[in-house]
Amino acid sequence: MSVLVIATRNPHKLAEIRALFPFPGLTLRSALDYPDIPEVVEDGATLEANAIKKAVTLAQGTGSPALADDTGLEVEALNGAPGVYSARYAGEHADYMANNHKLLKALEGQPNRQARFRCVIALAQPSGQAEYVEGICTGTIALAPRGNNGFGYDPLFVPESETRTFAELSSNEKHACSHRGRALRAAAERWGGLWAGNT
Repeated sequence: MSVLVIATRNPHKLAEIRALFPFPGLTLRSALDYPDIPEVVEDGATLEANAIKKAVTLAQGTGSPALADDTGLEVEALNGAPGVYSARYAGEHADYMANNHKLLKALEGQPNRQARFRCVIALAQPSGQAEYVEGICTGTIALAPRGNNGFGYDPLFVPESETRTFAELSSNEKHACSHRGRALRAAAERWGGLWAGNT
C-alpha cells in the first residue's frame, strides 16, 4: 500500500483529488494528518517554485511522496498580474471580496479583459526530487461578480466558450473545464503508473 500526502487542509480539495486518483493501492492523506508539520511560507517568485517548495517540505517531513499545488490568475491587460500573488493581491490578509474589488478597479475602462487561470501541481519524493505538471483555463474577467459557488476569483472569471462565471457553474461543470481539474487529470495521467500496480 502506497501513501500519497496532499498538501492541503481543505477537505473539498482532498475530495476532488480522491475522485481523480482512484488507484486501489493508494492511500491519500492530507496535511491535516500531520499537524506537527508547519505551514509552508509561499514566498517563491513563481507558481512552480511555491508548489515544489510545499511538496518537498511535506514529503521530507512525512517520509512519503507529496503532492502540492499553487494557482494564479493571470490577466493580460495587467501584464500577468496578480499571478503568483493572486491570494494576497489586495494585501497579506485580504479576503476574496477585497481581491475581487481590487481587480475590478484595476480593469476599470479596460476593453481587454482576457485572462487565464493557471494551476501548477508538483509531486515530490522524500529525497527532495520533484517534478510538476500544469493546467490552464483561458477566459475573460466579468464587469461585476456573479454567482455564489466556488471561491476566490470565481465570481469574476468567465471560462472560454461560456457566458457564466465559474461561480455560476455547478461543481461538476467547473471541474470539467477548470485549471485545477486539468492539472489534476494531467497529474493522474503522468504519475498514475507509480501507484496503479500497488495493492
